[in-house]
Amino acid sequence: MKYNQLTSEEERVIQHKGTEMPGSGQYYLNKDDGLYLCRRCDAPLFNSSDKFDSGTGWPSFDDAISGAVRQIPDADGRRTEIVCGRCGAHLGHVFFREELTEKNVRHCVNSLSLSFLPQTISTGVTQKAIFAGGCFWGVEYHFSKVKGVLSAESGYTGGLVDHPTYKQVCSGKTGHAEAVEIEFDPALVSYETLAKLFFEIHDPTQVNRQGPDIGTQYRSAVFYADGEQRKIAEKLIGELKSNGYHVVTTLEKAGRFWEAEPYHQEYYAKTGHQPYCHIYHKRF
Repeated sequence: MKYNQLTSEEERVIQHKGTEMPGSGQYYLNKDDGLYLCRRCDAPLFNSSDKFDSGTGWPSFDDAISGAVRQIPDADGRRTEIVCGRCGAHLGHVFFREELTEKNVRHCVNSLSLSFLPQTISTGVTQKAIFAGGCFWGVEYHFSKVKGVLSAESGYTGGLVDHPTYKQVCSGKTGHAEAVEIEFDPALVSYETLAKLFFEIHDPTQVNRQGPDIGTQYRSAVFYADGEQRKIAEKLIGELKSNGYHVVTTLEKAGRFWEAEPYHQEYYAKTGHQPYCHIYHKRF
């Protein structure tokens, strides 16, 4: 993963889990609309609508973008550290039951751990995309690193059973595919960019499999939300076929997306492993 260059003070906080002086951070009193990003990897972390004045001297948020922030209990058992879900950068700590807002949560964050994207650049309007390309662990891993992707969630779609379990899907009898639902900011990344990445992180020429994973649940599929998404996917498949690839990726109308079990979410971030069958290959 490519990181932004940090100052020595930013390194002290982000890499060595330091704390800036209260009231000294540039975003403590910032009231502009926009997105707060990870200073090290640019992952979106917090919306300005969730920021509030806690009177503590540090930027405070009573919510985070889904999946963007991970909580890690401190070794002393007294506090809970928060880190960037993408790169692990130290952000600060999270506190509960202080009754400062209705959500009763305070993400206390160092300004040095953040950068800010004003509303004039980010529209605040998000879109969703769903892709299936083998084991969802690897697909989620690659999309979670894209600037403009707010969340990437592993799950199941395209089948006939409501609330499917991993065991049921693995039987191959439900019709579901292991898929990833991506929420993204179209002002920062386009659907076409995401679709191109999808075709470059898996092999779209394999039928009902991806590497060692075999079965209809591992099929290559684009679950399009509307006609525009389908049109873009068709165009890219046409380009790939023109370049000699025998693409078998199916185009399926997006239906209900079922979230996978918690242990499947952010699997590689939790385990520290690398994807075993999703390797980037430039194809366009």
